[in-house]
Amino acid sequence: MAPTSRQLLELRDGFQRFLLEYEFGLREIETKISILSDEFQHMHDYNPIEHVNSRVKSFDSIAAKVRRKGLDGGFATVRRHIHDIAGVRITCAFTADVYRLFDLLTAQDDVTVVRVKDYIARPKPSGYQSLHAVVTVPVFLSSGTVHVPVELQFRTVAMDFWASLEHKIYYKYDQAVPARLTAELTEAAGLAAELDARMERLHREIHDAD
Repeated sequence: MAPTSRQLLELRDGFQRFLLEYEFGLREIETKISILSDEFQHMHDYNPIEHVNSRVKSFDSIAAKVRRKGLDGGFATVRRHIHDIAGVRITCAFTADVYRLFDLLTAQDDVTVVRVKDYIARPKPSGYQSLHAVVTVPVFLSSGTVHVPVELQFRTVAMDFWASLEHKIYYKYDQAVPARLTAELTEAAGLAAELDARMERLHREIHDAD
């Protein structure tokens, strides 16, 4: 039996409330990052945060992931199994800054680390590098406290440039990337990592000389 108009409206309203919690959780994390950035800007000699991007997945994107995972259930099931509905990408100048920002953010009392995947220490076979973490932050609503999961990605500028190029290539070829381009991407990832290491050494030398 097809759902009635009332049922569809209730489903829409329920989904909007569900997503609103993630938007609030995202704001909590964005505020924390903004405070750290402002402190570095005004109290230290340089700011390790280059830029920050954030997003909440759309209905279509969430629905596609639910289908891929074969999930069957309501919003509680989705929350339990999908942790990247709200996401923040923090791009830093140097690799050391990635770990520094991760430590500063996750050391805060109301941030709970759920999972960490360090693709910088152990890059993916493609060469992809990034530090991924899922954390939860409390969101205080009139109905009570909700602990909202937010995915964090920390990258250097070089890592972010490489990942952006990889995404465009895989999108263009609909995942079926020619072997020659795959090999070139992997080689480019190595060059990007080498550039990160070299620039970080220069940065340390300059600051040690001060």
